[in-house]
Amino acid sequence: MGTYEEKLSILSQMIAFARVDYSLKDSEYDFLLGVATNLGVDKSTFDVLLKEKSPKVVLKSQAERIVQFHRLLLLMNIDQEQHEKEIRTLHNIGLSMGLPPSAIMQVLEVMHNYPNKVVPPDVLINIFKAHYN
Repeated sequence: MGTYEEKLSILSQMIAFARVDYSLKDSEYDFLLGVATNLGVDKSTFDVLLKEKSPKVVLKSQAERIVQFHRLLLLMNIDQEQHEKEIRTLHNIGLSMGLPPSAIMQVLEVMHNYPNKVVPPDVLINIFKAHYN
């Protein structure tokens, strides 16, 4: 996984997305802290990111962008609630990352077919592969 700055940017984007509904639930905080730990970002740095955004770094590879989209999808569904604003924001983030619009829409549709709307990574990857071929 990329540079430390990329990791901070990933977390900043996720924190901003979690706050689309103007709140940060405990389940979202716990999920974000878990992602931070997985990325090698300590809790004190993570807590600073809750107050101050990190500069945006564009993820270079398509695979990194798909993984980030999946993280955001998981974050959206962590509280078992999907609001129209969250879905619209996630769709727009996917577009801004250069992901195929039809793949984004398909993922947002198929998530309802899985427990807790958690799309398995292999399903997500196959959706994006199909849209790149």
